[in-house]
Amino acid sequence: MMRHYSYSFIFMGILLGFALMGHSSVAGTEEPELPLGIDDKMEALEPELPDGLNLQMEGPPPKSDDPAFGLHSDLSGFWEVRAGIRTQNDAHEKDASLGETRLQLEIQKNARIFLFNIISDFIYDPVFDHHSIRLTEGQGFIDLREANVLLAPLEFMDIKLGRQILTWGTGDMLFLNDLFPKDWKSFFIGRDVEYLKAPSDALKVGVFTGIANLDVVYIPRFDPDRFIEGKRISYWNSSLGRRAGRNRKVKVIKPDDWFKDSELAIRLSRNVRGYELAAYGYYGFWKSPAGLDPLTSQAIFPDLSAYGASIRGKFFKGIGHLEFSYYLSRDDENGRNPFIKNSEFRNLIGYEQEAARDFTVGVQYYLEYMMDYHTYLHNLPQGSKKADEDRHVITLRLTKLLINQNLKLSFFAYYSPSDQDAYLRPLIHYKINDHWSAETGGNIFWGEEDYTFFGQFEKNSNLYAGLRYGF
Repeated sequence: MMRHYSYSFIFMGILLGFALMGHSSVAGTEEPELPLGIDDKMEALEPELPDGLNLQMEGPPPKSDDPAFGLHSDLSGFWEVRAGIRTQNDAHEKDASLGETRLQLEIQKNARIFLFNIISDFIYDPVFDHHSIRLTEGQGFIDLREANVLLAPLEFMDIKLGRQILTWGTGDMLFLNDLFPKDWKSFFIGRDVEYLKAPSDALKVGVFTGIANLDVVYIPRFDPDRFIEGKRISYWNSSLGRRAGRNRKVKVIKPDDWFKDSELAIRLSRNVRGYELAAYGYYGFWKSPAGLDPLTSQAIFPDLSAYGASIRGKFFKGIGHLEFSYYLSRDDENGRNPFIKNSEFRNLIGYEQEAARDFTVGVQYYLEYMMDYHTYLHNLPQGSKKADEDRHVITLRLTKLLINQNLKLSFFAYYSPSDQDAYLRPLIHYKINDHWSAETGGNIFWGEEDYTFFGQFEKNSNLYAGLRYGF
């Protein structure tokens, strides 16, 4: 156990040492823009995310002395239809995995002292037959993605207040220090990958100096993941000892008090000779249920603190990244409570390279190490499935662009040698013209056991197709 402490804190010490170096190696004082997908290259301190997750290109609102500046509004958006079907029979879910039409409208308004942005989706979805609106869960015929105002009170500061999409870290569809909400249901049923990121109701403050950049995010009421609860996707129910779905939806006790059940996330970052360095901190809750109330048999979100660091930059002929995070499960620091998830170390190393013209290859290795494992085994209830002390995951991304880059062939795979399970995401996307695009893909799950992370979703394997008109 001590070796895991040593390696992680040595790595963090190196990163913080770089961050305290002088001004000579600072590339600039402006806030770095978020990166585009794995096929796009631009300087960033954010993760190199797949297409669709590069959701924000933040910066201060236009200055009043800009001749192009004025009071005006811009309207854009898209309309799309998507349909999907399961490749296996699942007694706990409908045969259709996806069937919806969606209209997204985005309005931006520039005023003299702020920029206002609102993005909302309007959805008709016969597969999921509950249309009452629950914005936190993304349920109903309206999904409010963003509604915020951006201010720049000082030259070196901007402030964004309201509903917004937040992301940071270095992983490609693996998240360590990014503890902002995810929508795993959308990810697994074949919606556009941009919907993996769920919105947060937050205050974000960015301060940009010649020494380092500081981002502080305060979320006054806990925003959990849109996690798997059985409404669309069946899952392993440990209480029943089998898979369950619509017949046994997960009931949760959610921290829901304004300002009392709040979250705080901090990132300190800078660029040193072309290498992007960052240190992270988080104080809040496990984002998906990570515990059980034995009195009510309801799932809970235990208290969580996380501390981590990352480095990303040129390596060999491509781009490499390293990231780690220590998850402190504050409600069970010694691992004695069998109903609450133990503390963990999470480590990630990745590399991507353009192997040939318009052909990109990316690989990652991810490790979860459970703290106090022997205590966990000693207190595990009889008959419960035990988790491994080390969970290993390897990912592979292949992306090929054809027909003047209008056709994209993509393949992303997760494989866990410790769990003996896998998750495959093939995708074909074709840009028909400036407005129309079409895509088809799949979500294929496999596992030796029904209770491992990807293995539990094997009956949810699906194929889907979509058509979109953008304006």
